[in-house]
Parts: sequence; structure tokens; C-alpha cells
Amino acid sequence: MDTIRRKTHDVNNDTPLNDLLTYPLLNAIFGRRVRRFGLGMEIPSGPLAFKSRHPPQPLSEFERAVLLAVGTGITGWNFGVPFGPDRPREHAHYTVRYTGRTAPTAGGFGTPVMLFTDDEGTYLTNTRDIPPNKIREFESNTEDAERIISMTREHTVKLTDRRLDLPAAPPHMLEPNLWMANTPGSTIFMPIGDASEQVLALLAMAIGNGNVIMDDEAGRPAGNLDPFIRGGLLDSAKRVPMSVLQQMAYEANCSELAFMAHNITLTMQGMGLGGLYFNGLNRWSILGAFAENGIKGFGFRFVRDERWTLPNPVGLDGVFEALCPPYYPDMRAVVEAFVGRKFGQSGAYDPATPGPWQQTPAVKESVTPYSEEFITCLGEVAQYIYDKYGKFPGTFTTIVLTGFVQIVHLDTEFYDSHYKEGAYLDTHASHMKRWHASDR
Repeated sequence: MDTIRRKTHDVNNDTPLNDLLTYPLLNAIFGRRVRRFGLGMEIPSGPLAFKSRHPPQPLSEFERAVLLAVGTGITGWNFGVPFGPDRPREHAHYTVRYTGRTAPTAGGFGTPVMLFTDDEGTYLTNTRDIPPNKIREFESNTEDAERIISMTREHTVKLTDRRLDLPAAPPHMLEPNLWMANTPGSTIFMPIGDASEQVLALLAMAIGNGNVIMDDEAGRPAGNLDPFIRGGLLDSAKRVPMSVLQQMAYEANCSELAFMAHNITLTMQGMGLGGLYFNGLNRWSILGAFAENGIKGFGFRFVRDERWTLPNPVGLDGVFEALCPPYYPDMRAVVEAFVGRKFGQSGAYDPATPGPWQQTPAVKESVTPYSEEFITCLGEVAQYIYDKYGKFPGTFTTIVLTGFVQIVHLDTEFYDSHYKEGAYLDTHASHMKRWHASDR
């Protein structure tokens, strides 16, 4: 697996990147449409039948890098959750990462990364733990933009030299997408989240505020929590349903991934690219659940259990591994690793690491590391969930993949033939001239 390192794009005041930097946000919002038909595509029949006269044209490496940057780029330091009532004299302990990115993340947990595929292969971009250099990495100039684009390139690994092998047939795709999804020339961006870390972070927040985690399905606490109630860590009058907490984690992951995708979708308008944000592809096929049938997908590890109808994706070995077995012997070991990410060397609250505050070491030193009692309690609840369901989280997939952005070079002739004037933007009409002048 190779890290993608490319020469940066030369910039001046008359470049497509400068055009993009000055493109009005409201134009992108109100100009957003689903424009599916790209160069090289064909609608075989019906009132909009059309066959492109042009060959498919993949995104250039620079176009792709720009879109990756708006989906996963580093924006500077995020400001975390500044206060929690459980520790009124300290900075709140909830944040897992202080790296700010282009899409918001619940509580500073920051779990998402980006998968993508094109004609040249499959890739993963992971910018979760990059330490920023300053409060704002981007201040509306091309030098800042180039630095962010370069950063995403440097943290992209190429997984394979082939396009995602996703058959154009059910159950791998919904029928309305068969004619256009994953076709030659297209690029598909697929944000994914680690729900195991999301749930652990929410559990730490809930337990830190004294909540007893309840297995509301069974009508009992999620584990042997009596010792922690007697010791005062938990308050028997404060109870959080386990099902609700896991649902909150899933909703948070879905929101974060959708924001990443929508950033890309809006940027497409300013660049003059076609495509759409959709969810009509089979996430199990994409990640690799059918590898034994010759459909390798992205090659993720899956765990199977007779209690489940579908296998559970847990990670990409050595590249993106969730906080759960089989990457750890049990959930108690997972909790130790999670706590290390927050309070260990180079962790979020290590005073030796930088941050957004004027007095960063003092702010971080104000946060008391989790006590052994707290860590034991968090491990007890996490292990209870894992034991009950055989996976973590228990009620949905560990790796969350909810939507996709497919990008194409628009075939404006199709829209001229079948749609009224105004079906595409000026940026689409001028895209080839502005973004591919050097190709001619």
C-alpha cells in the first residue's frame, strides 16, 4: 500500500483553484442538482435515451485532491467541549481529538475517514490525528489551499491498482443505479466512521456524569454496576438506556459522514463537475463481505456470528482498525487503548502536545486522567455490550458507511438535448477550458 505523494499544483491568480476560492457559497447551494450523466455514459432507452459521443474522462489527480481536501481537510484546532458539570473546576474530558476538520464531529470524537475509488484503484485517506499548525489552517488564499490539499495527499494510501469490483447487479446495487454507478471515468467517495470509538466516547461522557447504563431490553444494568453505585461514581437516580446511547452514536456517525459528503457535493458545483450524493449501493459488497464469491471490495475484515443475518465489518488490517475484537483480546483491553488515546503520551490531554489555547499546557493539565474505578466501569459496560451481541456496538455495524458521492465530468450535450436552458451552471460549461487547459 503506497502513500500518495504528488507534486503540488502550480498556482497564481488565474487558475481554476483561484476561481473555486472565490465562487459564491449561495451559488453552490442553490445551484446544486443531481447531474448524473457523464462523459462516456449511455441511457439505452426511454424518452431520455442518449449515448455520449465522448469517451469517459476520469478526474485529474488535482481535481480529486481538491475534493478530498474539502471532505477530509484539516482546518486548524477544534475548540473541544469547554465545560462539563461533572468536573466544574477542569476543562471537560469528553474530546478525543482536537484536530479540526472540514466536517463537524460529535464531541470532538473525530472518527471518520474517507474511502474512494476511480479507474486507477482504491484508496483510503485518514486525517484524523494530524496535529494542526495553527488555529486556522486556511485563510482564503491559494497557498493555504495548496497546503491542505498536500496534507490529504500525504495521508492517502493506495489499497489496490483496480477500480472497486462492484457488480452492476442486485443485490450489490439498487436497480435505478445500474446504468451509471461506478462506471469508467467516475470517482466515488465513501466516508466511513468507526462506531466502536463513537460509542466508547459517549459511554465515557455518560459515566463521567454519573449515569447508570441500562440494558432497557432486559430491564437491568448493563453489567455489574452496583460497586460503582456504592462507590459514588454512578448515581442510581440517573439512568441512560443502552439502546438510546447506541442509537445516538449511529446518528452522530451518519451526520458526520453526510457532512463530509455534502461538502464535496457543494464543491462540485463550484468546480463544474457532475454527479450526485446517493445511498443505493450495498455497503457489505463495497467493504468486502462477499470476497469468497470473488467480489473483493475494499478488503475489510468481517466477523461472522450465528446470531446475525449479515457479517460485521470491523476494519482494514493494518490501515484502519476499529476499537473492538479481534484487534484486541476483549473490550477491557479496548478501553485501556481508548483511555491511552486521551491521556497517554501524545494523547488529546497530554500537556506536551499543542492545542488551541493561549495556555495550552495549563488547560490540559487541568484535566484529571480517568481513575482506575472509572476505567473498570467503562470496561464493564463495554464488555457487557460485546458479550450480549457478539460485537461492539451491538445494534449496528462497527464500521459505518451510509452514503456515497459519485463524481463525473458532465456531458453537457445530454442536458442540451433533453432539458430546458439552465440545466447546468456556467462552471459546468467552462470546466474543460478552466480545469483541463493543459490537456489540450
